[in-house]
Amino acid sequence: MGRQFRVYLAGESVFVCKQCGNHLTVKEGILSNQFTGQHGKAMLVHHAVNVYTGEPDDREMRTGKHTVRDVFCKVCHTCVGWKYDYAFEPEQKYKEGRYILERALVVEKPETGPDRGKPRIDELPVRELTARV
Repeated sequence: MGRQFRVYLAGESVFVCKQCGNHLTVKEGILSNQFTGQHGKAMLVHHAVNVYTGEPDDREMRTGKHTVRDVFCKVCHTCVGWKYDYAFEPEQKYKEGRYILERALVVEKPETGPDRGKPRIDELPVRELTARV
């Protein structure tokens, strides 16, 4: 199968698995905080890393029927939420391909380290980039 490498994220804040500290997503990737999971509050995020998904399952939820897959941390195998594969209701199609991460199962970790406060490469004007080279 080969060796799998973990992705380490940088951003304003990083959400990590509560059990093992594995990076899952960044604060900038949150689409909505107005969701509820099995353990309370949850958030809809654009993408999650260092996770794997279970088998698809049709579930009846508050907003209608969806085909979802449970999402597990690659390190400790804790279920941290689910991924929407298919929404049967037309007004719920925006969820397809997105992830729900449950707040009770993840922790927000502010970015720390020597690069905190320095502009990222995409924030630097072109003239500054050429002057540094």
